[in-house]
Amino acid sequence: MNLLSSPSIKLPFGIHYSWLIVFALSIVQIFGTSISFSAGIMVAPLTNASLGFGWNVALVGAGIGFYYLTGAIMAPITGYLGDRFGARKMLLCSALLYFASMNLLGQITEVWHFFIVFGIMLAVTQSLAMVPLMATVSGWFKQKLGIGIGILYAAGGIGAALFAPIVGASIETFGWNTTFMGLGCLGGSVLLCLLIIVRNHPSDLGLSPYGSEEGLVIHKLTPDEKQINKENAKRFNKEVRKTAPFWYLPMIHGFGCAGHGVILIYILPFAIYKGAFDSLGAAGTILTVLSLVSIISRLTAPILAESFGTRKMMFLSLTIQGLTVFWLMFAVDPWAFYVFAAVFGLGFGAEWTAYIVINKQYYGDGPMGHVYGVEQAGALLGHAVATILCGMLLGLFNLFFNEGISFLMIFVVSILFNVVGLVFILMLQDTSKVIIPDWENKISSDELSPLTDGAD
Repeated sequence: MNLLSSPSIKLPFGIHYSWLIVFALSIVQIFGTSISFSAGIMVAPLTNASLGFGWNVALVGAGIGFYYLTGAIMAPITGYLGDRFGARKMLLCSALLYFASMNLLGQITEVWHFFIVFGIMLAVTQSLAMVPLMATVSGWFKQKLGIGIGILYAAGGIGAALFAPIVGASIETFGWNTTFMGLGCLGGSVLLCLLIIVRNHPSDLGLSPYGSEEGLVIHKLTPDEKQINKENAKRFNKEVRKTAPFWYLPMIHGFGCAGHGVILIYILPFAIYKGAFDSLGAAGTILTVLSLVSIISRLTAPILAESFGTRKMMFLSLTIQGLTVFWLMFAVDPWAFYVFAAVFGLGFGAEWTAYIVINKQYYGDGPMGHVYGVEQAGALLGHAVATILCGMLLGLFNLFFNEGISFLMIFVVSILFNVVGLVFILMLQDTSKVIIPDWENKISSDELSPLTDGAD
């Protein structure tokens, strides 16, 4: 690796620029998460005729499932694009798409509008914001990656906690159109402003990753070196695909997200059906409690994963997700829903926050955009299957049973998803050493170059 001792950018109080990247991507997390959390908020209004929709719950579920399916297809693609073109270009694209898509969502009047805008446009937006941008943080840290990831996802939990009740109440007060157009303008503007902060790699600023040897800074790459790094990334991804965790981790993420996805989508309609809450805004506080508590596990799970083992944290999170659904089945009063949300939130927050850490443990300092993208594809595919399947099951069960029994049956499906995820976790190999430490040796000596993301 070429190293220079030339001057580099410095922040006040000795703060490393890596933490500013974490701050910026935390804001991205808030708005990226808001798209996913829109799904849980939208079920009730889209099936309510008084708001001008009154669509069938199975159709709404299919539209949300289509969103997740599109995201699953796009995640490996956007991860690859992030490795090739860099985080800043992905941020610019996601900002523009967020602005356009949310504004169009506020103007939908037909089911097919919903499928195109939410199911395609916002799915692509979410993928651009969440896959390449979240994967890039790994390259900014040699040490304390768990803390950086924990802060990153904890911030997303704060945004999600605020988003659910505010948007639910806003839809009831100001209407669907005003709510989502306002969110589009706000989110698009904030994401564009973050371009001032976000850089692809420490070398772009003459820095080394946080925790590197004191006094060493990486020189800014030449165009030839950037091209070589792109070729190196292709070879790295080829070697990664030969390893078992590359295939098991998306399965774990998929079944884990399917398990909590059923809950996030259908808990509000279930709570309103049970009579625990009399409005969407009030019911939305369930997701607020869930999100606030999840901040604890979002923050601590990546840190604990580095210290005590990522597989143990994954196993614990899916166990909590599965067991707590038994409590939900018998919830009637508001306090019972809040207790469920509090405990379930611990498992939910830990389920999906340790993947960047385990990728680093398995694959070292390789480019993680494609790897993380495939894992996100598994997660979103899990959401898609869970949402579409449970929407269809609700419609089918309602023909033979009452609505309460139908909800209980899809909650059983949620438990089964978590159980299958636990089986795949047991199949993972030890994380104590890098699986392919010598992958660079497979590249001919005339092509070998330091692996950094030097895209513009």
